[in-house]
Amino acid sequence: MNSVLQCLSNTRALHDYILREEYTADINTTTSAMKGALIKAFGALMCDLWKRSDEPDRVLTTAPFKSQIQRFAPRFMGYQQQDAQEFLRYLLEGLHEDVNRVTSRPKPITTDIDDSLSASQKSMEAWKRFLRLENSKFVDLFVGQLKSTLRCTVCGHASVTFDPFWDLSLPIPSRSGQVRLQACFDLFTKEEVLDGDEKPTCSKCQKRQKCTKSFSIQKFPRILVVHLKRFSPQERFRGKLNTTVDFSVNGLDLSPYSAGQAPCRYNLYGVANHSGTLFSGHYTAYCRHPYTAEWYEYNDSRVHVMNQRNVNSGEAYVLFFELAGSTHV
Repeated sequence: MNSVLQCLSNTRALHDYILREEYTADINTTTSAMKGALIKAFGALMCDLWKRSDEPDRVLTTAPFKSQIQRFAPRFMGYQQQDAQEFLRYLLEGLHEDVNRVTSRPKPITTDIDDSLSASQKSMEAWKRFLRLENSKFVDLFVGQLKSTLRCTVCGHASVTFDPFWDLSLPIPSRSGQVRLQACFDLFTKEEVLDGDEKPTCSKCQKRQKCTKSFSIQKFPRILVVHLKRFSPQERFRGKLNTTVDFSVNGLDLSPYSAGQAPCRYNLYGVANHSGTLFSGHYTAYCRHPYTAEWYEYNDSRVHVMNQRNVNSGEAYVLFFELAGSTHV
């Protein structure tokens, strides 16, 4: 929890939204299960962190905030080890719900998106349908859109679907040594053959056929969260993947994985690190200050200035990137 909170705390656009108390005008008391209690607890914690920073040895308790997050997601009750990426996903969705601009649920659209539309038209329609139900500052910042293409190898028909994502979970192509982050993206977007028991039904052939499936990113979010799958299911009995994933701190170019968007480059500003094993471990965070650009290491109550060169390590687990040039948007 602490490592994730520090990464969110150093997300400049979110930092400003909370500390300027802009969120108070967005609180949803109708469709939100928490009626604003979670965002208020988050806001109070963020204000305590930043508005009283002139007391260098002050240690904050996260207990009031934790009591609210476990009300929203009871799975986080107690103090057993939890997964940082799962916690982040629940937290973002809960905060989003508390400031969702959709205050009354519209009637659901039950018809499929017209198959005769172009891919970009389908993408826009899928995004419009998503925003009918889910629309908040958190969606503005964190949610992107994934394009999935299923192609029949018999008739060549391509079925394209678009889905929103809060983060990208990337496989790591090696058990040890060092790989580049781009190799993880390459593996994530690599075309996969679906055959045998995995054969899907081709919507044109109207029968199960051998198909290929591939992913690309249709819409990149302003804040991109990348989860490195160090605990993927097939590795569960083989331990954690300690491969060092080498990533660019500045100017990470992800345009090769775009489904047609303009060139997109990202700058790293936060890393949640996991040390230890699947069953016992510890989380820390490395974050770039949103205004001074200095890097800090956060280890529970201990905070130290650190060298940017040390940000990259074999313990990096969840990476936080900001779209280059978006700071002042």
